[in-house]
Amino acid sequence: MAPQSKRSDAPDISYGKRSDAPDPTGTRADARRNRARILDAAREAVLAEGTDASLRAIARRAGVGVGTLYRHFPTREELIKELVRESFHALAARAGGLDAQTPPLDALAAWLADFARATTMYQGLPASLMATVADESSPLNRACQDMRQAGAALLRRAQDDGVIRGDIDGTDLFALASAIGWAAEQTADPDARRARLLRVVLEGLVERRQAPER
Repeated sequence: MAPQSKRSDAPDISYGKRSDAPDPTGTRADARRNRARILDAAREAVLAEGTDASLRAIARRAGVGVGTLYRHFPTREELIKELVRESFHALAARAGGLDAQTPPLDALAAWLADFARATTMYQGLPASLMATVADESSPLNRACQDMRQAGAALLRRAQDDGVIRGDIDGTDLFALASAIGWAAEQTADPDARRARLLRVVLEGLVERRQAPER
């Protein structure tokens, strides 16, 4: 059967080289840039002010309209969820990089400092989001598990090297680091308090080799 001819009243959707043709590539690139700016601004705001940070202030800091923010993240929870997911991925990647290039004790100390600071973002999360993190079928849970496994690998490497006590496991490590992050945020100078508490905890984790008998 011969193909039917195009109806003369059909809409013209072939823009060809017309100057008024939309540029989907450029539009997508702008959208990606706006999304990245929103996440950067939101990350700074949440770390400074907590999860109740003003969305309007976040949009202003990102240099976009509040409508643009809502197009990317229709609710506050969606925005916070993406921040948490990115944080999990960044911590997992950070652990992988440290594992390859840094002495075991230094790698563990650096990663714990990053994790303790990141816990600021996890405090005050809504119950629904905490439930998503705990849901083993959710992508957020998988990202969290990847992060925890990467951190635990740094711990095992330090233990295998004989510099960290062997009776500590990943659950202990994350509980300690989370407690440090929470305690630091209760002070006027959280960065200084966090660094001090990390030093105290690491001194307690370091393997104390007995001096040889004379």
